[in-house]
Amino acid sequence: MAETIHDVSDHPLATGDVRRLLLKYAVPSTVSMLVGALYNIVDQVFIGWGVGMFGNAATNVAFPLVTLSMAVSLLFAIGGASNFNLELGRGRKERAARIAANALTCSAIFGAVIGAVTLLFLQPIMKAFGATEEVMPYAMTYTGITALGAPFITMSLCMSHLIRADGSPKYSMFCSLSGALLNVVLDPIFIFKLDMGIAGAAWATVISIFVGWSTAVFYFITRFRSARLDKKFFVPNFALMKTIAALGAGAGFNQIAMMCVQITMNNVMNRYGAFSAYGANIPLAASGIITKVNMIFMAVVIGIAQGGQPIIGFNYGAGNFARVRRTFKFTLSSATCVSVIAFALFQIFPREIIDLFGKVNEQYYAFVERYFRIFLFMTFINGIQPVTANFFASIGKATRGFFISLTRQILFLLPLVLIFAEKWGIDGVMYAGPAADFAAATLAGFFIVNEIKSMKKLELTG
Repeated sequence: MAETIHDVSDHPLATGDVRRLLLKYAVPSTVSMLVGALYNIVDQVFIGWGVGMFGNAATNVAFPLVTLSMAVSLLFAIGGASNFNLELGRGRKERAARIAANALTCSAIFGAVIGAVTLLFLQPIMKAFGATEEVMPYAMTYTGITALGAPFITMSLCMSHLIRADGSPKYSMFCSLSGALLNVVLDPIFIFKLDMGIAGAAWATVISIFVGWSTAVFYFITRFRSARLDKKFFVPNFALMKTIAALGAGAGFNQIAMMCVQITMNNVMNRYGAFSAYGANIPLAASGIITKVNMIFMAVVIGIAQGGQPIIGFNYGAGNFARVRRTFKFTLSSATCVSVIAFALFQIFPREIIDLFGKVNEQYYAFVERYFRIFLFMTFINGIQPVTANFFASIGKATRGFFISLTRQILFLLPLVLIFAEKWGIDGVMYAGPAADFAAATLAGFFIVNEIKSMKKLELTG
Protein backbone atom coordinates (compact mmCIF):
# COMPACT_ATOMS: atom_id res chain seq x y z
CA MET A 1 0.00 0.00 0.00
CA ALA A 2 1.43 3.37 -1.06
CA GLU A 3 2.22 5.89 1.63
CA THR A 4 -0.07 8.94 1.83
CA ILE A 5 1.46 12.12 0.39
CA HIS A 6 0.80 15.17 2.57
CA ASP A 7 0.43 18.80 1.38
CA VAL A 8 3.59 20.82 2.13
CA SER A 9 2.82 24.19 0.54
CA ASP A 10 2.15 25.92 3.86
CA HIS A 11 5.16 24.49 5.71
CA PRO A 12 7.38 27.17 7.36
CA LEU A 13 10.39 25.98 5.36
CA ALA A 14 8.45 26.76 2.19
CA THR A 15 7.04 30.14 3.23
CA GLY A 16 9.29 31.76 5.87
CA ASP A 17 11.84 34.49 5.21
CA VAL A 18 15.05 32.79 4.02
CA ARG A 19 17.38 35.01 6.07
CA ARG A 20 15.45 34.45 9.27
CA LEU A 21 15.18 30.72 8.63
CA LEU A 22 18.93 30.45 7.99
CA LEU A 23 19.63 32.32 11.21
CA LYS A 24 17.20 30.09 13.09
CA TYR A 25 18.85 26.90 11.86
CA ALA A 26 22.45 28.05 11.42
CA VAL A 27 22.97 29.31 14.98
CA PRO A 28 22.11 25.98 16.65
CA SER A 29 23.95 24.09 13.92
CA THR A 30 27.03 26.26 14.41
CA VAL A 31 26.87 25.79 18.17
CA SER A 32 26.58 22.04 17.64
CA MET A 33 29.67 22.03 15.40
CA LEU A 34 31.56 24.35 17.74
CA VAL A 35 30.93 22.00 20.62
CA GLY A 36 32.95 19.26 18.95
CA ALA A 37 35.80 21.67 18.36
CA LEU A 38 35.51 23.22 21.83
CA TYR A 39 35.81 19.85 23.57
CA ASN A 40 39.25 19.56 22.00
CA ILE A 41 40.21 23.23 22.36
CA VAL A 42 39.24 23.34 26.05
CA ASP A 43 41.23 20.17 26.74
CA GLN A 44 44.16 21.63 24.78
CA VAL A 45 44.16 24.89 26.75
CA PHE A 46 44.01 23.28 30.20
CA ILE A 47 46.46 20.53 29.23
CA GLY A 48 48.85 23.18 27.89
CA TRP A 49 48.88 24.96 31.24
CA GLY A 50 48.63 21.87 33.45
CA VAL A 51 50.73 19.28 31.62
CA GLY A 52 52.81 21.16 29.06
CA MET A 53 53.99 20.72 25.48
CA PHE A 54 54.08 16.90 25.61
CA GLY A 55 50.44 16.90 26.74
CA ASN A 56 49.47 19.11 23.81
CA ALA A 57 51.38 16.84 21.45
CA ALA A 58 49.53 13.84 22.93
CA THR A 59 46.10 15.30 22.18
CA ASN A 60 47.30 15.94 18.63
CA VAL A 61 48.32 12.28 18.30
CA ALA A 62 44.93 11.20 19.68
CA PHE A 63 42.99 13.60 17.48
CA PRO A 64 42.62 11.33 14.40
CA LEU A 65 40.42 9.01 16.47
CA VAL A 66 38.19 11.93 17.43
CA THR A 67 37.99 12.80 13.74
CA LEU A 68 37.07 9.21 12.90
CA SER A 69 34.21 9.34 15.42
CA MET A 70 33.06 12.61 13.88
CA ALA A 71 33.25 11.02 10.42
CA VAL A 72 30.92 8.17 11.41
CA SER A 73 28.59 10.56 13.18
CA LEU A 74 28.38 12.98 10.24
CA LEU A 75 27.92 10.12 7.78
CA PHE A 76 24.65 9.22 9.50
CA ALA A 77 23.82 12.71 10.82
CA ILE A 78 24.01 14.54 7.48
CA GLY A 79 22.68 11.57 5.53
CA GLY A 80 19.87 11.00 8.01
CA ALA A 81 18.87 14.67 8.36
CA SER A 82 19.07 15.36 4.60
CA ASN A 83 16.92 12.35 3.71
CA PHE A 84 14.58 13.10 6.60
CA ASN A 85 13.87 16.63 5.31
CA LEU A 86 13.66 15.52 1.67
CA GLU A 87 11.03 12.91 2.58
CA LEU A 88 9.09 15.39 4.73
CA GLY A 89 9.17 17.81 1.78
CA ARG A 90 7.70 15.05 -0.37
CA GLY A 91 5.03 14.38 2.25
CA ARG A 92 6.24 10.86 3.21
CA LYS A 93 6.32 10.95 7.00
CA GLU A 94 6.64 7.25 7.75
CA ARG A 95 9.68 6.87 5.49
CA ALA A 96 11.19 9.94 7.12
CA ALA A 97 10.73 8.33 10.54
CA ARG A 98 12.33 5.06 9.42
CA ILE A 99 15.34 6.98 8.09
CA ALA A 100 15.79 8.92 11.35
CA ALA A 101 15.60 5.74 13.45
CA ASN A 102 18.08 3.83 11.28
CA ALA A 103 20.53 6.74 11.33
CA LEU A 104 20.57 6.58 15.14
CA THR A 105 21.01 2.81 15.21
CA CYS A 106 23.94 2.94 12.79
CA SER A 107 25.70 5.74 14.66
CA ALA A 108 25.51 3.72 17.91
CA ILE A 109 26.84 0.50 16.37
CA PHE A 110 29.75 2.10 14.54
CA GLY A 111 30.69 4.23 17.54
CA ALA A 112 30.93 1.13 19.72
CA VAL A 113 33.16 -0.57 17.14
CA ILE A 114 35.53 2.42 17.05
CA GLY A 115 35.87 2.43 20.83
CA ALA A 116 36.49 -1.32 21.06
CA VAL A 117 39.10 -1.43 18.28
CA THR A 118 40.93 1.55 19.79
CA LEU A 119 41.20 -0.10 23.21
CA LEU A 120 42.36 -3.41 21.71
CA PHE A 121 45.14 -1.88 19.60
CA LEU A 122 45.93 1.28 21.55
CA GLN A 123 49.74 1.32 21.51
CA PRO A 124 50.26 0.43 17.83
CA ILE A 125 47.59 2.97 16.86
CA MET A 126 49.34 5.73 18.82
CA LYS A 127 52.67 4.83 17.23
CA ALA A 128 51.13 4.87 13.75
CA PHE A 129 49.57 8.27 14.51
CA GLY A 130 53.00 9.79 15.11
CA ALA A 131 53.64 9.60 18.86
CA THR A 132 57.28 10.15 19.80
CA GLU A 133 58.87 8.27 22.69
CA GLU A 134 58.32 11.25 25.02
CA VAL A 135 54.70 11.73 23.97
CA MET A 136 53.58 8.06 23.96
CA PRO A 137 52.61 7.65 27.68
CA TYR A 138 50.50 10.83 27.58
CA ALA A 139 48.82 9.77 24.32
CA MET A 140 47.96 6.29 25.61
CA THR A 141 46.44 7.64 28.82
CA TYR A 142 44.32 10.28 27.08
CA THR A 143 43.14 8.08 24.20
CA GLY A 144 42.51 5.02 26.34
CA ILE A 145 40.00 6.96 28.42
CA THR A 146 38.32 8.97 25.67
CA ALA A 147 37.78 5.79 23.60
CA LEU A 148 35.14 4.84 26.18
CA GLY A 149 33.06 7.80 25.01
CA ALA A 150 33.16 6.93 21.27
CA PRO A 151 29.56 5.60 21.03
CA PHE A 152 28.23 8.70 22.82
CA ILE A 153 30.22 11.01 20.53
CA THR A 154 28.81 9.42 17.36
CA MET A 155 25.23 9.27 18.65
CA SER A 156 25.21 12.78 20.13
CA LEU A 157 26.06 14.58 16.89
CA CYS A 158 23.66 12.41 14.90
CA MET A 159 20.82 13.13 17.34
CA SER A 160 21.64 16.83 17.32
CA HIS A 161 21.22 17.01 13.53
CA LEU A 162 17.97 15.05 13.59
CA ILE A 163 16.55 17.20 16.39
CA ARG A 164 17.30 20.28 14.29
CA ALA A 165 15.76 18.62 11.21
CA ASP A 166 12.68 17.89 13.35
CA GLY A 167 12.19 21.63 13.77
CA SER A 168 13.76 22.12 17.22
CA PRO A 169 17.07 23.90 16.59
CA LYS A 170 17.11 25.51 20.06
CA TYR A 171 16.85 22.16 21.81
CA SER A 172 19.58 20.82 19.54
CA MET A 173 21.77 23.70 20.66
CA PHE A 174 20.92 23.04 24.31
CA CYS A 175 22.02 19.39 23.99
CA SER A 176 25.34 20.44 22.54
CA LEU A 177 25.97 23.26 24.99
CA SER A 178 25.10 21.28 28.12
CA GLY A 179 28.02 18.91 27.61
CA ALA A 180 30.47 21.56 26.40
CA LEU A 181 29.88 23.87 29.36
CA LEU A 182 30.21 20.97 31.79
CA ASN A 183 33.57 20.13 30.18
CA VAL A 184 34.80 23.67 30.83
CA VAL A 185 33.89 23.26 34.51
CA LEU A 186 35.28 19.74 34.97
CA ASP A 187 38.61 20.22 33.17
CA PRO A 188 40.24 22.57 35.71
CA ILE A 189 38.76 20.60 38.64
CA PHE A 190 40.12 17.27 37.44
CA ILE A 191 43.46 18.54 36.07
CA PHE A 192 44.42 21.03 38.79
CA LYS A 193 42.33 20.53 41.92
CA LEU A 194 42.35 16.71 41.85
CA ASP A 195 45.82 16.64 40.25
CA MET A 196 44.78 14.03 37.66
CA GLY A 197 46.80 15.58 34.85
CA ILE A 198 46.00 14.48 31.30
CA ALA A 199 43.76 11.66 32.61
CA GLY A 200 41.58 14.32 34.24
CA ALA A 201 41.06 16.06 30.92
CA ALA A 202 40.06 12.76 29.32
CA TRP A 203 37.55 11.86 32.06
CA ALA A 204 36.07 15.37 31.96
CA THR A 205 35.47 14.93 28.24
CA VAL A 206 33.82 11.50 28.57
CA ILE A 207 31.50 12.60 31.39
CA SER A 208 30.49 15.78 29.54
CA ILE A 209 29.74 13.93 26.30
CA PHE A 210 27.54 11.46 28.22
CA VAL A 211 25.52 14.33 29.73
CA GLY A 212 24.95 15.89 26.30
CA TRP A 213 23.91 12.48 24.94
CA SER A 214 21.40 12.03 27.78
CA THR A 215 19.63 15.31 27.03
CA ALA A 216 19.27 14.31 23.37
CA VAL A 217 17.88 10.88 24.27
CA PHE A 218 15.22 12.60 26.41
CA TYR A 219 14.06 14.59 23.35
CA PHE A 220 13.64 11.49 21.19
CA ILE A 221 11.67 9.73 23.92
CA THR A 222 9.33 12.62 24.76
CA ARG A 223 9.31 15.36 22.12
CA PHE A 224 10.09 14.15 18.57
CA ARG A 225 7.21 15.58 16.56
CA SER A 226 7.52 15.52 12.73
CA ALA A 227 6.93 11.78 12.52
CA ARG A 228 6.21 8.91 14.92
CA LEU A 229 9.31 6.86 15.79
CA ASP A 230 8.05 3.31 16.25
CA LYS A 231 10.43 0.86 17.99
CA LYS A 232 10.48 -1.42 14.96
CA PHE A 233 11.91 1.43 12.84
CA PHE A 234 15.20 1.14 14.77
CA VAL A 235 15.93 -2.36 13.43
CA PRO A 236 18.81 -1.97 10.91
CA ASN A 237 17.56 -1.86 7.34
CA PHE A 238 20.25 -2.24 4.67
CA ALA A 239 18.32 -0.35 1.99
CA LEU A 240 17.74 2.62 4.29
CA MET A 241 21.34 2.50 5.51
CA LYS A 242 22.49 2.72 1.89
CA THR A 243 20.18 5.68 1.26
CA ILE A 244 21.43 7.48 4.37
CA ALA A 245 25.08 6.78 3.64
CA ALA A 246 24.73 8.04 0.06
CA LEU A 247 23.87 11.58 1.18
CA GLY A 248 26.11 11.53 4.23
CA ALA A 249 29.15 10.13 2.45
CA GLY A 250 30.46 13.56 1.49
CA ALA A 251 30.55 14.87 5.06
CA GLY A 252 31.70 11.56 6.52
CA PHE A 253 34.50 10.91 4.08
CA ASN A 254 35.63 14.51 4.36
CA GLN A 255 36.34 13.75 8.02
CA ILE A 256 38.06 10.50 7.05
CA ALA A 257 40.19 12.54 4.68
CA MET A 258 40.99 14.93 7.52
CA MET A 259 42.03 11.97 9.65
CA CYS A 260 44.36 10.70 6.93
CA VAL A 261 45.86 14.16 6.58
CA GLN A 262 46.28 14.48 10.36
CA ILE A 263 48.11 11.15 10.57
CA THR A 264 50.29 12.06 7.59
CA MET A 265 51.00 15.51 9.02
CA ASN A 266 52.00 14.06 12.40
CA ASN A 267 54.45 11.66 10.79
CA VAL A 268 55.78 14.29 8.38
CA MET A 269 56.29 16.71 11.27
CA ASN A 270 58.19 14.02 13.13
CA ARG A 271 60.39 13.12 10.18
CA TYR A 272 61.21 16.55 8.79
CA GLY A 273 61.01 18.35 12.14
CA ALA A 274 63.83 16.13 13.39
CA PHE A 275 66.05 17.50 10.59
CA SER A 276 65.12 21.13 11.31
CA ALA A 277 66.20 23.58 13.99
CA TYR A 278 62.92 22.96 15.84
CA GLY A 279 63.21 19.22 16.50
CA ALA A 280 60.31 16.75 16.24
CA ASN A 281 58.19 17.68 19.29
CA ILE A 282 57.74 21.41 18.62
CA PRO A 283 56.18 20.95 15.14
CA LEU A 284 54.06 18.04 16.42
CA ALA A 285 52.61 20.07 19.30
CA ALA A 286 52.26 23.34 17.39
CA SER A 287 50.61 21.86 14.30
CA GLY A 288 48.02 20.18 16.53
CA ILE A 289 47.12 23.46 18.20
CA ILE A 290 46.83 25.27 14.87
CA THR A 291 44.66 22.49 13.45
CA LYS A 292 42.25 22.83 16.36
CA VAL A 293 42.18 26.62 16.20
CA ASN A 294 41.32 26.31 12.52
CA MET A 295 38.60 23.85 13.52
CA ILE A 296 36.86 26.64 15.42
CA PHE A 297 36.65 28.68 12.23
CA MET A 298 35.61 25.69 10.12
CA ALA A 299 32.98 24.70 12.70
CA VAL A 300 31.30 28.07 12.18
CA VAL A 301 31.47 27.77 8.39
CA ILE A 302 30.16 24.19 8.38
CA GLY A 303 27.48 25.16 10.91
CA ILE A 304 26.27 27.88 8.55
CA ALA A 305 26.31 25.42 5.65
CA GLN A 306 24.33 22.86 7.64
CA GLY A 307 21.89 25.55 8.75
CA GLY A 308 20.87 25.91 5.14
CA GLN A 309 20.37 22.15 4.74
CA PRO A 310 16.74 21.84 5.96
CA ILE A 311 15.65 24.86 3.86
CA ILE A 312 17.48 23.72 0.72
CA GLY A 313 16.48 20.06 1.05
CA PHE A 314 12.80 20.75 1.75
CA ASN A 315 12.38 23.27 -1.08
CA TYR A 316 14.31 21.18 -3.58
CA GLY A 317 12.06 18.23 -2.73
CA ALA A 318 9.05 20.53 -3.20
CA GLY A 319 10.38 21.85 -6.55
CA ASN A 320 10.85 25.47 -5.39
CA PHE A 321 14.20 26.06 -7.13
CA ALA A 322 14.25 29.85 -6.89
CA ARG A 323 14.05 29.57 -3.11
CA VAL A 324 16.85 26.97 -3.16
CA ARG A 325 19.12 29.38 -5.05
CA ARG A 326 18.36 32.28 -2.71
CA THR A 327 19.18 30.14 0.31
CA PHE A 328 22.47 28.97 -1.18
CA LYS A 329 23.61 32.50 -2.08
CA PHE A 330 22.84 33.85 1.38
CA THR A 331 24.51 30.84 3.01
CA LEU A 332 27.67 31.31 0.95
CA SER A 333 27.87 35.06 1.59
CA SER A 334 27.49 34.47 5.35
CA ALA A 335 30.24 31.82 5.34
CA THR A 336 32.53 34.11 3.34
CA CYS A 337 32.14 36.95 5.86
CA VAL A 338 33.24 34.59 8.64
CA SER A 339 36.17 33.42 6.49
CA VAL A 340 37.46 36.96 5.98
CA ILE A 341 37.31 37.70 9.71
CA ALA A 342 39.18 34.47 10.51
CA PHE A 343 41.85 35.30 7.92
CA ALA A 344 42.49 38.67 9.57
CA LEU A 345 42.77 37.11 13.03
CA PHE A 346 45.17 34.39 11.90
CA GLN A 347 47.44 36.87 10.11
CA ILE A 348 47.49 39.62 12.75
CA PHE A 349 47.30 37.77 16.08
CA PRO A 350 49.05 34.37 15.82
CA ARG A 351 51.20 34.94 18.92
CA GLU A 352 48.25 36.03 21.02
CA ILE A 353 46.22 32.99 19.94
CA ILE A 354 48.97 30.51 20.71
CA ASP A 355 49.57 32.11 24.13
CA LEU A 356 46.17 30.74 25.20
CA PHE A 357 47.68 27.24 25.21
CA GLY A 358 50.50 27.85 27.66
CA LYS A 359 53.95 29.42 27.63
CA VAL A 360 56.84 27.59 25.97
CA ASN A 361 59.95 29.20 24.41
CA GLU A 362 60.91 31.60 21.63
CA GLN A 363 61.86 28.82 19.23
CA TYR A 364 58.35 27.40 19.63
CA TYR A 365 56.74 30.80 19.01
CA ALA A 366 58.87 31.40 15.92
CA PHE A 367 57.61 28.18 14.36
CA VAL A 368 53.99 28.77 15.31
CA GLU A 369 53.82 32.30 13.91
CA ARG A 370 55.21 31.23 10.53
CA TYR A 371 52.93 28.20 10.41
CA PHE A 372 49.82 30.27 11.17
CA ARG A 373 50.53 32.92 8.53
CA ILE A 374 51.56 30.56 5.74
CA PHE A 375 49.45 27.43 6.19
CA LEU A 376 46.22 29.42 6.76
CA PHE A 377 46.89 32.16 4.20
CA MET A 378 43.90 31.29 1.98
CA THR A 379 41.39 31.14 4.85
CA PHE A 380 39.30 33.94 3.28
CA ILE A 381 38.05 31.58 0.50
CA ASN A 382 37.64 28.48 2.66
CA GLY A 383 33.86 28.80 2.97
CA ILE A 384 33.24 27.95 -0.69
CA GLN A 385 34.08 24.25 -0.65
CA PRO A 386 32.13 23.10 2.47
CA VAL A 387 29.05 25.19 1.61
CA THR A 388 29.01 23.77 -1.92
CA ALA A 389 29.55 20.17 -0.78
CA ASN A 390 26.73 20.48 1.76
CA PHE A 391 24.47 22.01 -0.89
CA PHE A 392 24.79 19.01 -3.19
CA ALA A 393 24.14 16.60 -0.31
CA SER A 394 21.04 18.63 0.62
CA ILE A 395 19.51 18.35 -2.87
CA GLY A 396 20.15 14.60 -3.08
CA LYS A 397 23.15 14.71 -5.45
CA ALA A 398 25.33 12.57 -3.24
CA THR A 399 28.11 11.75 -5.70
CA ARG A 400 28.86 15.37 -6.45
CA GLY A 401 28.72 16.38 -2.80
CA PHE A 402 30.98 13.48 -1.92
CA PHE A 403 33.56 14.41 -4.55
CA ILE A 404 33.66 18.09 -3.61
CA SER A 405 34.01 17.26 0.09
CA LEU A 406 37.13 15.22 -0.67
CA THR A 407 38.87 17.71 -2.94
CA ARG A 408 40.79 19.78 -0.39
CA GLN A 409 41.97 16.99 1.91
CA ILE A 410 42.52 14.00 -0.39
CA LEU A 411 42.80 15.32 -3.93
CA PHE A 412 44.99 18.33 -3.11
CA LEU A 413 46.35 18.66 0.45
CA LEU A 414 47.54 15.11 1.10
CA PRO A 415 49.68 14.75 -2.04
CA LEU A 416 50.93 18.35 -1.82
CA VAL A 417 52.10 17.85 1.79
CA LEU A 418 54.16 14.82 0.73
CA ILE A 419 55.55 16.43 -2.43
CA PHE A 420 56.32 19.84 -0.88
CA ALA A 421 57.83 18.31 2.28
CA GLU A 422 60.17 16.15 0.20
CA LYS A 423 61.26 19.21 -1.75
CA TRP A 424 61.35 21.92 0.96
CA GLY A 425 61.23 20.08 4.27
CA ILE A 426 59.14 21.47 7.11
CA ASP A 427 58.46 24.69 5.15
CA GLY A 428 56.90 22.65 2.35
CA VAL A 429 54.18 21.45 4.72
CA MET A 430 53.23 25.07 5.39
CA TYR A 431 52.95 26.03 1.71
CA ALA A 432 50.84 22.97 0.87
CA GLY A 433 47.93 24.47 2.86
CA PRO A 434 47.15 27.58 0.79
CA ALA A 435 47.80 25.75 -2.48
CA ALA A 436 45.21 23.10 -1.60
CA ASP A 437 42.70 25.71 -0.37
CA PHE A 438 42.86 27.65 -3.64
CA ALA A 439 42.48 24.57 -5.82
CA ALA A 440 39.51 23.23 -3.82
CA ALA A 441 37.64 26.56 -3.84
CA THR A 442 38.13 26.95 -7.60
CA LEU A 443 36.80 23.48 -8.36
CA ALA A 444 33.79 23.90 -6.05
CA GLY A 445 32.98 27.22 -7.75
CA PHE A 446 32.94 25.51 -11.14
CA PHE A 447 30.45 22.86 -9.95
CA ILE A 448 28.05 25.26 -8.25
CA VAL A 449 27.88 27.67 -11.18
CA ASN A 450 26.83 24.81 -13.47
CA GLU A 451 24.27 23.53 -10.97
CA ILE A 452 22.61 26.94 -10.62
CA LYS A 453 22.37 27.17 -14.41
CA SER A 454 20.71 23.75 -14.48
CA MET A 455 18.13 24.77 -11.87
CA LYS A 456 17.23 27.87 -13.86
CA LYS A 457 16.64 25.68 -16.93
CA LEU A 458 14.39 23.38 -14.88
CA GLU A 459 12.29 26.39 -13.86
CA LEU A 460 11.87 27.50 -17.47
CA THR A 461 10.96 24.05 -18.77
CA GLY A 462 8.70 22.82 -16.08
